[in-house]
Amino acid sequence: MYSGYKEPSEMVKDSKLDLNSTNRLEVTLGEMDLDGNCLTCYGGNLASVSGGIPGEKVIAELVRIRGSHHHLRVIDVLSASIHRVNPPCPYYWPCTGCQWQHISYSYQLILKQQNVQSALEQYSRLCKTMVSSTWPSVTEFGYRNHARFTIGPRGALGFVNRITRKFVEVRECLLMDPWINTAMEELRGHCNETSQLSIRYGVNTGEWLIQPRLVDPNVTLSSGQTNYRESVENRTFQVGSPSFFQVNTHQIKKMVGILRAGLQLQGDELLIDAYAGVGTFAALLASSVGRVIAIEESSSAIKDASNNVSDLDNLELKRGRVEQVLLNLDQIPDVVILDPPRSGCDPSVLESLDKLSPAKIAYVSCDASTMSRDLDQLINFGYSVQSIQPIDLFPHTHHVECIAFLFRGI
Repeated sequence: MYSGYKEPSEMVKDSKLDLNSTNRLEVTLGEMDLDGNCLTCYGGNLASVSGGIPGEKVIAELVRIRGSHHHLRVIDVLSASIHRVNPPCPYYWPCTGCQWQHISYSYQLILKQQNVQSALEQYSRLCKTMVSSTWPSVTEFGYRNHARFTIGPRGALGFVNRITRKFVEVRECLLMDPWINTAMEELRGHCNETSQLSIRYGVNTGEWLIQPRLVDPNVTLSSGQTNYRESVENRTFQVGSPSFFQVNTHQIKKMVGILRAGLQLQGDELLIDAYAGVGTFAALLASSVGRVIAIEESSSAIKDASNNVSDLDNLELKRGRVEQVLLNLDQIPDVVILDPPRSGCDPSVLESLDKLSPAKIAYVSCDASTMSRDLDQLINFGYSVQSIQPIDLFPHTHHVECIAFLFRGI
């Protein structure tokens, strides 16, 4: 019998249910859901199980009830998958920031590919779309350049369990760049003045940003910076405190390479980078096309992008909502890159693309469900999905980035 990490029994109960004294059951685990949990049944209701692998026979313990949905976690494994490994992190269950540390990394990549395929299969016109093997992360651990900590009693740094909502102090997070863990140790016990703390680190520059500004005289690290800088492909990017930047710096270069190859850039195209952020894709692809128009709504990101692309004569920034800027464009783009938030594109963005009719679209997404929804709509406008490439930016979690390529009239 395999024994997993176990805390004293704790259950969060959001609705009334007559439970037995142990709240445990023996079950064979079904397929993964899109949140990285295995599916099973509990008391006639669909239930999610953390810490399992499809096909395993386990003993699972009930930890949460919300309406008719039940959430359980594996406490013993009776019949283990060949893909099971011992989680290296002592906070694996109490924290819940990682969902898949108990799964071998090679199998995580397969599961992420399958999850993307499952999201596509919700749409009849996408169900036969080929999904490539997930591109692995350069590093499995120590890849995150950004940490958001909750401050607990006596200035402890930690995270909130996403199921029980309990605060968990952590001494080290294996996903964080080592510098962030060192900073965390220096800050421990000196952050009572705030309830949340953000640390961002430039892995290629050594610069950092700690927010908010800390006034405790025992804090030796400078804090309160409005921005920091990171370098990708020998180009430096300013990143403001509110601005988005990919958490896995090592994978950005790979994403840019995939975009160049998948879009089959010839060097004379007009490329629109929608949801351009601080200008990462726009700047790194500018030398591969004739001209770039980068669109971004965030005032912080536009300020950063203005600094980041100031030396590029063939790149124009436009501030505004993507749907509004596209509607007022007086030029027909050859290529469009869409990199929307997790919620996907506003329908009016897709309708504008129908009118503009670019020959090629690259859709970059961190949510396979909303990506699939938007791809299905683009098919209505005469596009066909050529390929989908999952890229692992988030090892040991269920999250996966994707780049989908669509060509018109093919």
